[in-house]
Amino acid sequence: MAGGRRPAGLALGWGCCLLLCCAAASKLEISMPPEVEVELGGTARIECNFYIPENASYTYIDWFYVDRSNRQVRLYHITANGILEDDTDYRKRLSLGEDKALSLSEVTLQDPKVFMCQVGAGSYGMGENSTELSVYKLPTTPEIKPYAGGISVHSSDIPEIARCVSKNSLPAPNITWHKNGEQLHAGENKVSMPSTVIRESSGLYTVSSALLAPVTREDRHSRYHCSVHYVLRGQRRSLDSPPVQVNVFYPSENLNLKVMPSSTLVKEGDNVTLVCEADGNPPPVFSFFKKNLDVWQDVTSLAEPDSGVLRLHDVNKTSNGTYRCQSLDLDDMSQIEEDVDLVVNYIEGVHVKMEPSSTLREGDSVMLSCDAYSPVGLKYQWRDDKGKKLVEGNQLLVKNVTFEKSNTFSCKVMAPSVPGLEQSKKVSVAVEDKPRIVAISSPLYVRQDQVINLTCKAIAFPRPTIHWSINGTAHEYVDNQHVASNLTVRVSRELLRAGAMCHVSNRLGSSEEHIQLLVDQKSTAESQGVIIVAIIVAILVVAVLGAVIYFLHKKGKIPCGRAGKQDITKPEARKDKIVVEVKSDKLPEEAGLLQGANGERRAAADQSEKYIDLRN
Repeated sequence: MAGGRRPAGLALGWGCCLLLCCAAASKLEISMPPEVEVELGGTARIECNFYIPENASYTYIDWFYVDRSNRQVRLYHITANGILEDDTDYRKRLSLGEDKALSLSEVTLQDPKVFMCQVGAGSYGMGENSTELSVYKLPTTPEIKPYAGGISVHSSDIPEIARCVSKNSLPAPNITWHKNGEQLHAGENKVSMPSTVIRESSGLYTVSSALLAPVTREDRHSRYHCSVHYVLRGQRRSLDSPPVQVNVFYPSENLNLKVMPSSTLVKEGDNVTLVCEADGNPPPVFSFFKKNLDVWQDVTSLAEPDSGVLRLHDVNKTSNGTYRCQSLDLDDMSQIEEDVDLVVNYIEGVHVKMEPSSTLREGDSVMLSCDAYSPVGLKYQWRDDKGKKLVEGNQLLVKNVTFEKSNTFSCKVMAPSVPGLEQSKKVSVAVEDKPRIVAISSPLYVRQDQVINLTCKAIAFPRPTIHWSINGTAHEYVDNQHVASNLTVRVSRELLRAGAMCHVSNRLGSSEEHIQLLVDQKSTAESQGVIIVAIIVAILVVAVLGAVIYFLHKKGKIPCGRAGKQDITKPEARKDKIVVEVKSDKLPEEAGLLQGANGERRAAADQSEKYIDLRN
């Protein structure tokens, strides 16, 4: 706008341009933008720039808007004397700038209208121009929801991949679909994108669109997203949704059946797992079979439900064979099969041969030979009963066998190609001979009437029997070729005199030993010593007691007299105290010879009775 003789307001640039370009013009010219865009709730500013020839001043400036009836409604009348604001619905939200530009705050959805600026310039006449006010609301970031279930590649209908929604926008935007970053077009490869536009009660628009397209096995990795497009101030803009994937159902093309651990390392006693894997989605139904001769035995009941895992525990050679996994795709009912051979390495039939096989006597030699069977190569090793390695190989020569020396050996069979595959066989070399007593409790020091244990231990094969020459309670213990007997008896004079005999025998002979019983002199001496000590202690106690009594007498604590009566406690006797009366059986004249505790004589009558107060 212009005021005085100069171009008006913020449009100084426009004024300069008009002065340079239109210096020869002879009429009033008004310039306004054809359209002003403002976001809902914002403030719209509409400028009116004009040029008056010869720098003349304007007479008045009027602002109008065009209502629905195409009628001009004045908002402001501006003159040199002041500004008049008309009473309209916009009154509280309108304002004028220093350059006479019109501002409308808190724009609503009812504000999009045509606003006019009219300028009067006296002799130069009157001119006017208009601007259309547009209100917009930016769309929200689109929300995308993929199809919740699975989409089959064999679907007879074109499935819905996802749905896209954009809310509260003005004007209504457009939605496009993209797959792996490339835009999809309706009609290509059976793709369709039906859309819905809803005008909410607020006047804003909600736009939704669905993507319908066939899927293939490769689409299990595809990523889909939608975009909302709108135009702002003449520029095309867009908002993208986050990408999503859909669950594509497709049948298995490959099946893999493997043994864990590797089948070449399986040994008897291992736990083996057969794992069946397919590349279909969802995973197919698995079944397991084992080939017995020419018949396939169903072992699916041993497998974990719906997992494709068959666990075999503690396998042995009967677990060997061919196993089959069969997959069934429920989508198209197609089947695939895969076989695998399970080889269980084992050792069996471990046995030891002894030469000569006849009965051995002490001093003989024997050759032990170990043998076993396995589908893989074997290695042999001999060890003694303590685990010490004796020799490598399957033979062991044992020389000069005896009772005392251990005759138990172990043959260890190993398969070097299969770590951990081994078995052992123990063998005991029996040496036959008559019994030999190796331990006996003799001599034994005892006391008469004492209960004692007599022990007799022998070695022999065949197992001997032990007999005692006396009666008692016997207990036998057997350890390999050793036999021990414990006899519990009470010592008598006869037993002390004669002792006891241990007799051991088997079918090859017998042996016996005498157990001598001796009186334990040390124990007797100790008993006598105890008695002497007790007597000495008793004498000492009596002596000390006599000395104490004598001392008390000398101090006057204990009075003496055959007659009379003396109270050696407090003079007053109370009823609640105990008094012991001691009567003398001596004659009065004998009592008269006694003296009191202080050395003075007392009458016989006073000495005939004594009272001892025990209150203290």
